[in-house]
Order: sequence, then structure tokens, then C-alpha cells
Amino acid sequence: MIQRNDLVLLLVIVTSMAAGIAFPEQARFLQPYPLYLMMFQLFFTFIKIEFGEVFRNIGKNASLLFVLSLTKILLIPALLFFLTEALWPKYAIPVLLLSGISTGVVAPFVADLLGASMTPVLMMVVVSSLLVPFSLPALVSLLTGGTLDISFLSMVKILFMVIFTPAACVVVMRRLIPSFLEKLQRVQFSLSLAFFALINLGVFSKYSSYFLKNPIELAGTVLVAFALSIACHLIGFLVTWGREKGERLAGAVSFSYLNGILVIGFASQFFGPLAAALAVAYMLPFFVLIVPARIAGNLLK
Repeated sequence: MIQRNDLVLLLVIVTSMAAGIAFPEQARFLQPYPLYLMMFQLFFTFIKIEFGEVFRNIGKNASLLFVLSLTKILLIPALLFFLTEALWPKYAIPVLLLSGISTGVVAPFVADLLGASMTPVLMMVVVSSLLVPFSLPALVSLLTGGTLDISFLSMVKILFMVIFTPAACVVVMRRLIPSFLEKLQRVQFSLSLAFFALINLGVFSKYSSYFLKNPIELAGTVLVAFALSIACHLIGFLVTWGREKGERLAGAVSFSYLNGILVIGFASQFFGPLAAALAVAYMLPFFVLIVPARIAGNLLK
């Protein structure tokens, strides 16, 4: 059943995306800040998480983490690369880059919305972010003969800044001013929506001219983005077949909620605008499919 918050989420997401494309000049001031806005958004997500409990349960999730990590960073990008190369070759490399990137830092927020197991998702964000600087360049070189220079130190810097800074703030505030966090938790959803809207305005305004000048290519790119997201959701459900509902949802979230902003940052520099455009277009299914994923999750036993 679709809940009121689902409809509000969809409305905010679609409206902010459309506003970013339609009014790029007004949203230009937000363009440098999506990663920083993600930090605030993650802060509100982490308010609900007891990190001590998460890390105490890592051992219980070791086998699941191994399966998810292997599938996420190697099997999915290779499979989807060959499939796309056979069906629509010009999108093969963009699909490889996007499917091979790490689990997105927003994934814990989505996991919370869907009722997925939080520990596997949090660990996938960390593990995939540490492995991708090695796995993605290797896949690009092996499958395409090209090269991709992603600095490991840069990735680690981004990881620590975007993930661990808000997490550390929550841990410190929980010790010093727990009552303030309790008050914030009561308005968590509204504040998270506000930051989602700001992120969308910043990202979509930056690529507004590309979208408006290439409507046919945009339609194809959006189609590929939705197909990629649906495929990653389904693979996540299949790989975790037989496990409990929360873990199956965690698999779907870990595979389909990708670090697209990171791809936007380097793809156009090394592979041209189409790869960056796919990463931007992926923001549509990234958010729009949250509600269908919730409905699908409710059907799981």
C-alpha cells in the first residue's frame, strides 16, 4: 500500500528535478555542493542508527557481505556491460562505469525507508567504496582496453568526508546532547526531503542545457537508466534468494542505489558527456523507484 510519505517523496523528487532543468540559473548556486548536501542528508539518516550495534553484528553478516561485494563490484558490471554492448553498444561503457561504481552514500537512507537490514547496506557503502578504486579501473581496462585514473586517496577522502563526518557527529552528539537528537528525529523525514530537493536542484541544473538540446538522446538515456536500475534491483533480490526479507531488500538497495555523483565527477573528463548524462539520468529511477521498491518489498515473505 502506498503511504502518504511515499507520495510526498515522489512529489518533492519529481518537482525538484523538473525545477533544476527548467530554472538552471536560479539553481546554479547549488551546483558545487551536492556532496556537502549529502553529508547533511546522511546526518539525519544516521540519527536512527546505533553504530555500536551495527559493528557488533558484522560477523553475523560476513557471508552475505562477501556475496554482495563480489556480485556488486565484479559480476554485475561485467554482465551488464556485455548485455548492453549486444543491445545498444554506445551505452556499454556508461553502463559499465555506473554499475561498477560503489554503493551510494544515500543507500542507508533508502534502506531505512524500505525497512531493509541496515548493517549490510552500511558495510557495502564502506567496502565497495574502498574496493572500487581498484576494481573499476581493472574492469574498464580488461573489458574495453581503455584506462581510468581514479585516485585511491581521493576516493578515501570523499568516503571519509561524506560518510564518516556525519556519522562521527551523530556519535558525539548522542553522547553529549542526546535530547537534541531526539528532537531532530521527529523532523527527520522533512529535513531529509529538503536536502534531497537541494541535491536534485544542484545536479539537474548543471546538465539542464544538455537535456534540453538533446531530447531524443535524453529519452534513450532515461530508458537505459531505468532499465539499469530495475536490473540491479532484480539481481539484488535474486542473489539474496532464500534469506529474510530485510536482507533481500538490503541486496536490492546495495546494488541499485549507486554513487552516481562520483561518476558525474569523472566520467565526462575521461569518457565524454554520454557517461555523465547517464549518471545524471540515473537520478530519476534512483528516487522514483523507491516507492515501487517499497511495494515490492511488502510482497516479499
